[in-house]
Amino acid sequence: MQKRVPVGIESAHCSNCMMGHVCLPVGMPSHEVEQLDTLVKERIRVEKGDALYRHGDKLDALYGLRLGSMKSLLEDENGQHQITGFYLPGEIIGLDGMVEGLHSSTAIAMEDTEVCVVRLQDIDEISRYVPSLQHQVRRLMSKEIARSHQVLLALGSMRSEQRLASFLINMSQRLSALGYSPTDFIMRMGREEIGNYLGLTIETVSRLFSRFAREGLIRVSQREVKILDLAALHELVDKPCG
Repeated sequence: MQKRVPVGIESAHCSNCMMGHVCLPVGMPSHEVEQLDTLVKERIRVEKGDALYRHGDKLDALYGLRLGSMKSLLEDENGQHQITGFYLPGEIIGLDGMVEGLHSSTAIAMEDTEVCVVRLQDIDEISRYVPSLQHQVRRLMSKEIARSHQVLLALGSMRSEQRLASFLINMSQRLSALGYSPTDFIMRMGREEIGNYLGLTIETVSRLFSRFAREGLIRVSQREVKILDLAALHELVDKPCG
């Protein structure tokens, strides 16, 4: 179920949004960013556990996460699911259906979440006088493809400890880009969700978190994580599989 909330015109503007430096306007001239203010005409609030969209839904908009977090997943006819991504504030979700015009995954809120709605028809219209907008959309699609390739690499060639180390590094880098601490953060996803995403059992994920803590790589308190030795995590990921 989707909950729509009224949004004041000023608070919806891309040019004064606190997430403006990591969302659609990245790298765009300031005068063009101001013209994007007509892009966001509504926001949607999605309660924890509810879907923003589902597999097979028509793709008519992209969504910029303003608050909260979401996960994307694939489901089969037996109800089994595979998590394909986690999304944080300032990131764009909904790019999965750009080719076919239908969403190929389902997006679920991991906590109460607000998203800005960017209609595709508005992107097409505004692109006529904001030439760099189409470039920004292509950039976002490229990042999404690169993320998918990274996941496939992790699942196909990395040992379990390398998968988790790579995941923690990725979270660190993304949070840093959002302006948050790259070493102190709260994991919005549970260990079962991390395991599903990485192709690991919840027991393996829990064991590896404990191992990393014993080895002084991280400190963990429930979902609070402090990375103590980021360089060592990088070394672990780069270590050849023997």
